[in-house]
Amino acid sequence: MNREELTTYASWLRDLLIEQGVGPVWSAIINTAVLIVVTSLIAVLLDIVVRKIIVQVFKAFSNRSRTTFDDFLVKSNFPRFIAHAVPLWLVWYLIPVIFADFKEAERHMDTLAEAYLVILCILVFRSILRTITNYLKTTNPKYADKPLESYVQVLMIFAWGAGMFFIINAITGYSLTSIATLSAVSAVLLLIFKDTILGFVASIQVSVNDIVRIGDWITFSKYGADGLVTEINLATVRVQNWDNTYTTIPTYSLIADSFQNWRGMQESAGRRIKRSIFIKQGSIKFLSPEDVERFKNIELVKPYIEHREKVIQKHNERVGANKSILINGRNQTNLGVYRKYIDAYIHESPAINKEMYMMVRHQNPTDKGIPIEILCFSYDKVWQNYEAIQADLFDHFIAAAKYFDLEIFELPSGQDLAGLS
Repeated sequence: MNREELTTYASWLRDLLIEQGVGPVWSAIINTAVLIVVTSLIAVLLDIVVRKIIVQVFKAFSNRSRTTFDDFLVKSNFPRFIAHAVPLWLVWYLIPVIFADFKEAERHMDTLAEAYLVILCILVFRSILRTITNYLKTTNPKYADKPLESYVQVLMIFAWGAGMFFIINAITGYSLTSIATLSAVSAVLLLIFKDTILGFVASIQVSVNDIVRIGDWITFSKYGADGLVTEINLATVRVQNWDNTYTTIPTYSLIADSFQNWRGMQESAGRRIKRSIFIKQGSIKFLSPEDVERFKNIELVKPYIEHREKVIQKHNERVGANKSILINGRNQTNLGVYRKYIDAYIHESPAINKEMYMMVRHQNPTDKGIPIEILCFSYDKVWQNYEAIQADLFDHFIAAAKYFDLEIFELPSGQDLAGLS
């Protein structure tokens, strides 16, 4: 049945009202209102029926197919958007019939139908993009940590921009292809989407240079971020901090500012332990023969002490050093033996990776004593286990200091000052 025949059947109510003495204008208004209500009900029912049919067909097909792409199509509402096309076509086809008596209203409704068609196409396009993104991140591990959402957002911006051009063209009837119009619109878009453009460029650099991935642990002091990257979008990067709070960082800040990425530590063979013990300088001394014999009872440094004792004795005999005073010639010190003890202890520890750097060194003296810095790497990189390993090491080193007649520096407390008085 063509539109002319439908128009004839649709005007029966108007003709009936005119026969009953109602004016032509009111008859046309009532007839049009009734047609709008009836068409709306039919469109809603048709949308529900078609949507259920299409969704069920997609689900049945996805259950039987081996690929998961169609599953993601269903999750992204692709069948629902496709189902909207059927009632939209029905409404668009019946607009000339419904508004046969109001040509101006017919033109406006036709314009609205075109605008809705553009929006529906954009929604279908967005659904396809989301499907592709989820499919790639789920089925291909190399895309799991890539900021694909940023590219999707860029494409959607262009899609909405193109859609706005078509809608404005449909509403106004003016051509948007002139150079002047496009230049003006481009300038406005550049001003409005400045942050978006910066974020897009930053997303490309972040992805190409592999600066940050989803799942990386980063520390960004400027924004108070210290945790795992959970999402990389066009404009922001979302970080879940160690206390389960969230921090959002502008994407372009990853290029413009400096931050710390812990991925290198996570991918390496160990996690660095770097901490100092401050030794009170007044407790450092040369070792007397009695001290040497006493320290030989400490098993980890006994071989070192015996070796150094022989080397030092030969040197002192060769130079004829007067050993009635300890300062003459060469001597061992309690701090030197303590350093060797720490070095031997970390070499014996099963928690320390022996294939990575291990070092115990002096640092420049400070007003808090001489820092003895311990540098090594633990096998276990999990934060809780790493902290426990580090604490066990330094608990032992601090407790061991008194066995070498050394004192750990500590600022005097109120109780210490009270004891002096």
